[in-house]
Formats: sequence, structure tokens, C-alpha cells
Amino acid sequence: MVRASQASYIVLPDHPSAPATVVEFLMTRFSQVSAQEWQSRVRQGKVHWLDGQPIELDSAYRPKQRVYYYREVAQEPRIPFSESILYQDERIIIAHKPHFLALHPSGQFINECLVNRLRIATQVPQLVPAHRLDRATAGIVLLIKQPEYRDAYHGLFRDGAITKTYQALASLTPALARQYSDGQLASPLRWTVKNRLVKSEPSFMMQVTDGEANSHSEVALVEVQKGMGRFELSPITGKTHQLRVHMHSLGMPICNDRCYPTLLPKAADNFAQPLKLLAQRLQFSDPISGRHIDIQLADLPFS
Repeated sequence: MVRASQASYIVLPDHPSAPATVVEFLMTRFSQVSAQEWQSRVRQGKVHWLDGQPIELDSAYRPKQRVYYYREVAQEPRIPFSESILYQDERIIIAHKPHFLALHPSGQFINECLVNRLRIATQVPQLVPAHRLDRATAGIVLLIKQPEYRDAYHGLFRDGAITKTYQALASLTPALARQYSDGQLASPLRWTVKNRLVKSEPSFMMQVTDGEANSHSEVALVEVQKGMGRFELSPITGKTHQLRVHMHSLGMPICNDRCYPTLLPKAADNFAQPLKLLAQRLQFSDPISGRHIDIQLADLPFS
């Protein structure tokens, strides 16, 4: 078994129907791990309180207390791409996450993730991301060094005080390809996409449904080469897979997307075919220092 180098934690909810013991809670909350496995981890001292005291099989449930545990997987694939730090100061790090690298521990990836790599590289064990970025998507991530500053930087996203710009490559629709061939396609060509996104099956997928819009993206076609378009994407809202679903809804799914329009069978990563989606630019005024920060990556290559 591969064990996470850093502990994860969960705060025990303050709920009137809470179980009697911590182990009962863990077995219910993380049902993908067998009861026998949780009992084994507890016996081996792999589950503990904030102060390091081990949790026993009969340890009473304590509402609002943190329980620390170590994720384990049978094997963990190595992601052969490197992250880089684009900017850092005493409070934050802005990093470039490569395609295929998870942002934080998830599924079969417990050490091969951006947060773990950067915690080790910077010796900042409390480093956390301020926002989400799919494993399949590459690009800029803002991370926070100290817990006391987390709310201030999370507030940038909560209050819409930060500008995120993405870039994607996708094949043009037949109609747009004809316009381009005839010299009738003006650039940039812009779309406003607003619709209602809800969870689909399986649960990590999203779909467009009837009802009041809860998602909004601004899309611009800025360059064309050999029937392939370069798109600039501005997510006004932040729903899961929003940009991928919105590009699909325009009839131009992002190149190498394994989920939209069709969910492909689960397979090992094909490192030669990354999703052509990049979180390319991040702009904001630092909520602590007031410094204006504008970080941008190079364009995705067409080839």
C-alpha cells in the first residue's frame, strides 16, 4: 500500500444523530473504505486527534473536533510533468499546474498532487489552494500559506473580485469552418453562454437542463489554424466542468475531452493527448497588500 505523506483531516459535524464513536462516523462517511480497513488503521495508530493523540476503536465522538487520517491506495501512478512557481510572497504562492496532476489528494492520487509537491518543495505544510482546478486542466493556481489569510483570499473568488481567463483549443463547427474558408469569419467572434447546469450520471458529470440559468461563460474565438480554433474563455460563475460543458453546448467540445460530448471508458492516462484547456491568466488586487497581480502563461500550441 502507498500511504499519503501528509495527513488529511475532517471536522466532526455537530449533529443530533451523530454516532457514538469516531470509527462509526468514519465507516459511514467514507464507505468506500471497508469497516475492517478502518478498524485496522485505528489499531495501527493511523488515525489521531489534532494534538496527535491516537483515536481508539472506542473513542467517543466529539463534535467540531478534527480527526486526522492518512489516505492509502494500492498503487499510485507517477505523473511525469513538473509544476513551477510563478510568484510567491510571505502569504501566497501562484503556481503552474501541469495537465494530469491532481490539485489535492483525490481518488488514486494521494502524493502525486500539486499541494503535496509544493508543501514538500517549500516546507510550508499548511499550504492550501484558494480555488479548484480539474486534474485534466493545466494552468495557474493560487495557494495560501497561512491559515489566518485563507478567508481573505477565498473572498476574492466568493465576491467575484478576481479575473480568471482560460484558453481552449477545439475544432470549428462545419458552418464556422466554411465561413473561415470563404474569408467571411471575423475575429474575434464572441458568445455569451448562460444555462442551468446540474449533476448527471455518473455524479462527476454535468448536464444542461431546463430552468433558470446558474452558469455563465463568455467565449471568444481569437485565432484559427487548419480548422482548429483558439478560444478565450471567461467563467463568470464557477460550476464544475462549466467551460467544458459550455464549449460542448456551442458544438465545439474541447480537444481531447474524455467526458464531453461522450464519456469514454476509464483508461490509463494518455500523456500525449492532454485536454486542451489552460487556466492561462489570473488578475486581482491582493486583499492584504493591495498589490495588483497579473500572471499569464504562454498560449497552448496548436500542434
